[in-house]
Amino acid sequence: MITTRPVLTGTFGMVASTHWLASAVGMRVLEAGGNAFDAAAAAGFTLSVVEPHLNGPGGDAPVIGHRAADGRTFVVCGQGVVPAGATTAAYRDLGVTEVPGTGHLAAVVPGAFGAWLDLLARYGTLPLADVLGPAVGYARDGYPLVPAAARTIATVAEMFRTHWPSSAEVYLPGGAVPAAGARFANPQLAGTFERLLAEAAAAGADREAQIEAARRAFYEGFVAQAVDAFVTGTPVMDATGRAHTGFLRADDLAAWHATEEPTVAVPFAGVEVHKTGPWGQGPVLLQQLRVLEALGVADLVRDAVARVDVPGPTADLVHVVVEVAKLAMADRDAWYGDSAPVPLATLLSPAYAAERARLVGPVADGGFRPGSPDGRAPRLAAALVAARAAADAGAAPRLDVGLGEPTVSPIGLSPGDTCHVDVVDRWGNRVSATPSGGWLQSSPVVPGLGFSLPTRAQMCWVEDGLPASLLPGRRPRTTLSPGLVLGDGHGFAFGTPGGDQQDQWTVPFLLRHLLGGLDLQAAIDAPTWHSSHVHQSFHPRSHTPRGLVAEQRLGADVRTALAARGHAVQEAAPWSLGRLSAAGVGPDGLLRAAADPRGQQGYAAGR
Repeated sequence: MITTRPVLTGTFGMVASTHWLASAVGMRVLEAGGNAFDAAAAAGFTLSVVEPHLNGPGGDAPVIGHRAADGRTFVVCGQGVVPAGATTAAYRDLGVTEVPGTGHLAAVVPGAFGAWLDLLARYGTLPLADVLGPAVGYARDGYPLVPAAARTIATVAEMFRTHWPSSAEVYLPGGAVPAAGARFANPQLAGTFERLLAEAAAAGADREAQIEAARRAFYEGFVAQAVDAFVTGTPVMDATGRAHTGFLRADDLAAWHATEEPTVAVPFAGVEVHKTGPWGQGPVLLQQLRVLEALGVADLVRDAVARVDVPGPTADLVHVVVEVAKLAMADRDAWYGDSAPVPLATLLSPAYAAERARLVGPVADGGFRPGSPDGRAPRLAAALVAARAAADAGAAPRLDVGLGEPTVSPIGLSPGDTCHVDVVDRWGNRVSATPSGGWLQSSPVVPGLGFSLPTRAQMCWVEDGLPASLLPGRRPRTTLSPGLVLGDGHGFAFGTPGGDQQDQWTVPFLLRHLLGGLDLQAAIDAPTWHSSHVHQSFHPRSHTPRGLVAEQRLGADVRTALAARGHAVQEAAPWSLGRLSAAGVGPDGLLRAAADPRGQQGYAAGR
């Protein structure tokens, strides 16, 4: 099968990400003697500079790592928590029944910077200055602004000029929207990074002491103080149409540390697939694999790959995968979160998968069918029930503020996304990370710091007693979903941006590679799809009953057959769904990496 790019193959190291500069920086760190954890952090810091519309140092960053020396596989949770003062009662006192997707009211503790520091301290080898240095250089000296970032800034430019002057100061140099491809710098962010490095250097020569000093400066020092002063002292316009201060305080930052926890994994196709816990949507992928296995999906995949004309999905395969995704996502909406116990062992059990598999019929289902693990009745947020009833009654989607990920300011709509990086080194260490949040269009720049705050509280329900309820000290249920596949001495890191679609786009990729025998690049390049019947996690929580979005390359015959089964098929551009990447060790011991041509930004690097 001819692919858009070759699978990179080598013996030294591989980095794949959603931006070529991040991949190059990660490779530079490997060449300098760093390991995969050093390289992933360097790439992550770089992404926070060069893709400010997709993530930032004040955003979120779940990381899955595997240390080859002792076989340790772990999650570093860089998802910040809800502030102590952000109770459901506090929002109701403001007349707010849904957390707005923009501004101070949605701010949670910034987690990305702390997660990268934690990964470095525990598993890295290089000094912080060597790892953060490339990001400092790009912030200070500039980088080519990708077209999507320029478009996003243009969308919210008037909002910045009228309501968010600190953002205008950074992103509208000279008062104008920067051109796509122009050299763009963020001197404020460079200054923040340089001050953090100065604090680190002042701690002495010990590497871990330096990292801790930088962490304290961010979470207990000048960064935390600037955040507190801005959030408490400057009301800003948000998606409610009014200006508000927020609940985030310096004490919230000081009390938070990135945490390390076990992954959640299931066996599939002779390997183990690892994800984060149900405070994120990662187990949705694992549920899908369990149910697909119960349905005998291997035969459908082999039939699709063996097509005589152009190997690609058949209507039978797409239908089954979409129907399973709808069931798993319904369970996500009913059971996942960090604010109440999640019956995860049952949700991932073979018996429950077999029960759910029996619900997959020959035509597209139009219902919303969360299961009842352990006999427990699902309880859904009232706002979600209302949104579903409206859509099922034929109401048009609410195209108001907040469509897509991330939520965008009231000046207009600008579909958002996030970013991803995968790394493998010559020792076999592997890292998968999906940094996001702190989007320039969703939160004003903290004056003097050059970055925005995460607005992830918008994922929470202002309704008590739900797994994803707004609850101080708990993590919002994120859509961010890095992944790791582990076999006997081999395996790969993988992932994609895409909000709710992350754990849909990666399913066909895994099926093609693990069951169909396609190499990593071919599995990424192949035409893909997702269900839009699934509720979006972001305001206004819209969905399209029986919706199925399919790339044009799926083929008219396949799309017609799916429509005949009752799917509301929406044709997408030929190369538009997903921005996957992967990097790992093959069964032959060679390192491999691949990146998605979609978006025209992602690249793999290695040797």
